[in-house]
Amino acid sequence: MENKMKDYLPKIEIEKMQMLLDIEEKFEAGEVTLEEARRLMADRVGKIHPYHIAYIEQTMMEADDEECVRVDMRKTMQLLEGFMDHSRPELPDSHSIMHYYKENDELRKLLLAVEDLIQYPMIKNQWLALYDQIGRYPIHYKRKQNQLYPVLERKGFSRPTTTMWTFDDIVRDEIRESQRLLNEDEEEEFIRKQSLLIDHARDLMEKEELILYPTSLALITPEEFEEMKSGDQEIGFAFIEVKAEPRGPISASQKKEDDFANDLHALLSKYGYSSGGTNGQLDVTTGRLTLDQINLIYKHLPIDISFVDENELVCFYSDTDHRIFPRSKNVIGREVMNCHPRKSAHIVREVIDKLRNGEQERAEFWINKPDWFVYIVYVAVRDKEGNFRGVLEMMQDCTHIRSLQGSQTLLTWAGNEPQPEKLATEKSADETEEGPMPISQITPDTRLKDLLKRYPDLKKRLPEISPGFRMLHTPLGKLLVAKATVSMMSERSGIPLEKLIKKLEELIEQ
Repeated sequence: MENKMKDYLPKIEIEKMQMLLDIEEKFEAGEVTLEEARRLMADRVGKIHPYHIAYIEQTMMEADDEECVRVDMRKTMQLLEGFMDHSRPELPDSHSIMHYYKENDELRKLLLAVEDLIQYPMIKNQWLALYDQIGRYPIHYKRKQNQLYPVLERKGFSRPTTTMWTFDDIVRDEIRESQRLLNEDEEEEFIRKQSLLIDHARDLMEKEELILYPTSLALITPEEFEEMKSGDQEIGFAFIEVKAEPRGPISASQKKEDDFANDLHALLSKYGYSSGGTNGQLDVTTGRLTLDQINLIYKHLPIDISFVDENELVCFYSDTDHRIFPRSKNVIGREVMNCHPRKSAHIVREVIDKLRNGEQERAEFWINKPDWFVYIVYVAVRDKEGNFRGVLEMMQDCTHIRSLQGSQTLLTWAGNEPQPEKLATEKSADETEEGPMPISQITPDTRLKDLLKRYPDLKKRLPEISPGFRMLHTPLGKLLVAKATVSMMSERSGIPLEKLIKKLEELIEQ
C-alpha cells in the first residue's frame, strides 16, 4: 500500500514522517506537554499537509477499528495549529467535496438546536421536527462509503474503509437510537443520549474536514470527481438539493477504451467473428439476445441482483429504478469485504467461505419492520464442472407480496384494485363522496401514501421534480412515505409549496 499511495502524492519525506509520528505518539501518551511537542514540531518537522497525516496512518500505524473513535481531533488540531493549513479549500459549489462540507454545515446548525432544546422542559413535537431533519444526515455517510472510499482504496488509502466506516456507523446508530427513544417516550434516556451524539458527530466532522477531504483532493483527479457526480445523484444528499449536471465531454481514458473496443470489433468482423456489439445478437444458454436487450432485462427485473466473482471482486449489479439499497459504479472492481462495515465483515466472510467450499449452497436473510419486508438470498455460482465462480446476491422488497390474501384470477391493474366494502363508509380525508381524490384537491395536508396509492406511477417520476425524491426508494424513504404530507415534501426538498403542488398535478395529468 505504501508505494501505491506515494504514487499519487507529492514527494513524501519518510524520515520527516517518522519524526511527526513519534511526536504525536509522545504527546498522546502524555510524555511531553503541548508546548514541548509544538517546539519539537517547529525544530524537526515544520510545515505539513493533511495528506501527510493520512500517509502516516496508512503506512506506519496498525489498523484498529476503534482508532477513529479514540483519537481526539481537538488535541491533534492543537498540536498541528500553525504547522498545517486546515482551512476549507476553494472549490466550485458543484464539486462533490463541497457537498460534504455543506451537509456538515447544516448538521452543525441542527446540533446547536439540540444543545439549545436540552436546556428546557421536553416538548416532544419540537424534538420530532428537529429529528425529522437530523434523521436525513446518514445519507451523507452512505455516499462517503459508496463513492469516496472505493476511489481512495484504489489509490492505496484504505484507512477510511477500515476505520472511519466504523465511526460513521456509530454516529448513524446513535441518530437511529435517539429517534427510537423519542418515539417510545423514553425521555430521560433520550436526553442523556444527546450529549454523546453531539460529541461524536462533531468529532467525526472534524476528522472528515481535517484529513479525509483534503487527502481526497490530493489523491483523486478532477476527472474522477466528475465521474462521481452521477453516483452521488443516485444515492442522494442530506439537507441540500443538487441539480444533476449534463454529461460533459468524453474523457480521454473513456475515448481510448471506446477506440479499442471499436478496433477489436472491426478485427473480429473481418475474420468472420461477432464481438457481440450493442446490436449484435449473443448466444445465451436458451436463446439469442442483443446487449441492449440484456441490459433492459436487468433494468426491469422485479428484484435487485449483484454478482461477486471467485476473486471476491464486485463485477456487476442491476441498475433498477426500484433499487432497495444505494449502489454506485465505484463498487465495480472493489473487494466485496470492503463494501461492508467492519462489524458485519465476519458474517460476509463466513457466507463466502461456506458457499465457496460447498458446505452451503445458499444463505438467506430478511429485514422485517412495520410496513416493510425485504428478502435477501446469496447463492453459490458454479460452472458445469462444479468449480466455484462467485456469489449471486438477490434482494426483493416483499412488502406487497406478503400483504396479498385470497386469490386473484382476474386481471386487475395497479391503482384499480377492488376496495373492501367497509371502506365505503370510512372515507379518508382526501376522498370525496364521488370517489378517490381528484388531482384538483391536492392540499398541503394530502398524504403522500394516498397519492401513490391512487397514482402508482408517480413514485418513479417524483425525481423529475427534485433529485432528492430518489430517497423515497431507500429503506428510510419507504418509512417516510407512510407519514409524509405534501407540506413535508415541500420542506424537505426546499421547493415552494404552491410550485410543488403544481408540479405534482402536471405529472399526474401526464
